[in-house]
Amino acid sequence: MHSASASSPASRLIRREILDLHAYHVPDSAGCIKLDAMENPYLLPPELRSDIAAALASAAINRYPDPCASSLKEKIRGVTGLPQEMELLIGNGSDELIQLLALALNKPGATLLSVEPSFVMYRMIATFTGMRYVGVPLSANSGKADFSLDLPAILAAIKREQPALIFLAYPNNPTGNLFKADAVKQIIEASQGLVVLDEAYYAFASDSFIPCLAQYPNLLVMRTFSKLGMAGLRLGFLAGSAEWLEQLEKLRLPYNVGVLPQLAAGKLLAHHEVLLQQAEQIKRDRVTLYRQLGEIAAVKVYPSEANFLLFRVANASAIFNGLKQRGVLIKNLDGGHPMLKDCLRVTVGAPEENEKFMAALRETITQSA
Repeated sequence: MHSASASSPASRLIRREILDLHAYHVPDSAGCIKLDAMENPYLLPPELRSDIAAALASAAINRYPDPCASSLKEKIRGVTGLPQEMELLIGNGSDELIQLLALALNKPGATLLSVEPSFVMYRMIATFTGMRYVGVPLSANSGKADFSLDLPAILAAIKREQPALIFLAYPNNPTGNLFKADAVKQIIEASQGLVVLDEAYYAFASDSFIPCLAQYPNLLVMRTFSKLGMAGLRLGFLAGSAEWLEQLEKLRLPYNVGVLPQLAAGKLLAHHEVLLQQAEQIKRDRVTLYRQLGEIAAVKVYPSEANFLLFRVANASAIFNGLKQRGVLIKNLDGGHPMLKDCLRVTVGAPEENEKFMAALRETITQSA
C-alpha cells in the first residue's frame, strides 16, 4: 500500500489521524485452512442452495432494492423474538451500523467509550468520525488478565467522561467471554448516553439483551448474521425503540443493502433452524477444542461463548508463523493490546479442520521448544 509523501495533496488535505491509521488488514488465506475470521465453516444443504439460486436468478437486479427491507425485517422479527414495540434498522454488516451511530452522536466534544481489548472497529470508527475515544481496560485478576469487566473502573469512567455512546461486545471479541449481565445492567443504568450491546456472536452464547430493550430507553442491541453463516452477504441490524431508530434512519445511506443480499438472507432466515443446527455443532466442537488446547502444558486457553477460542503461548508470533507454514491460518493478536501479549485466536472450524489445527499446533510447539 502506498503512503502519502509529506508534500503530496493527500498528506496536506487528509486529516492527520487518518494519515496515521493503518487500514484494516485481511491476510491472504490462499492454500490455508482458514480459521482467522470467525466464519461458519459449513456450506448450506444442496436443496437450500438451489432454492436461493433460483430466487437470485429471477431477481430484478435492474431495479433498486426495497429501501426499507420490509420483508427482511419481518423475517428478522420472526427469528429474534423482538418485542413488538421495538423497531429495526438494517445495515451493510455491523460495521456500517457502528459508523452510523458514531456519526449521529458525535456532537462537539462527545465521547465514545468501550472496554479494551475489544472489537477494534469501535476505536477505528471513532477515529474515522473524529469522535473522542476512551477505552477502559478489562479486569486483571491478581495481575493476570481474566478479561472480565472492571465494573468500578467503568462506572468511574462513565461518571468522569459522560460518554454519549458506549459499545459493549456481548460476548466480547477477541476474548470470547460473556460479561456478567448484572454488571452490564449497572453500566446501562449509570449511563446518561446511549449503550449499544454488540451481540455478533449471539448464536453461540447463553444470553441476550433483546428481551431487555423495553426496560432501558438508552439501550440498543446490534447483531450481525456474518458469524451464523452469512459473512458474504454483509448484513447486520440494530434493534431498539422508534425514538432512536427514526433518527438513525436519517443517516443510513439509501439502498444500503442490495437486492441479492436481501433475497438470500430472507431465504436463509426462512430456514433459520438449519443455521442454528450448524451453530450447535460449532458449540459442541468448541468444547472439544477447548479441552484439547487445555491438555497442552504450553497453552493457556480462555473460556468462550463465541465461535472462537483465545489462547496464550510462550511466543505467539513464532507459533503463528509455524502454523501458517503448516497450512493453518489463525489470528495473531500479540502487539494489539498489552493484555493480549502472546495471544492467538482460533475460529472453531469443522471437525477435520480442528484436527489439522491441533496437529499443526502440537508439531509447532514441539519444534519451537
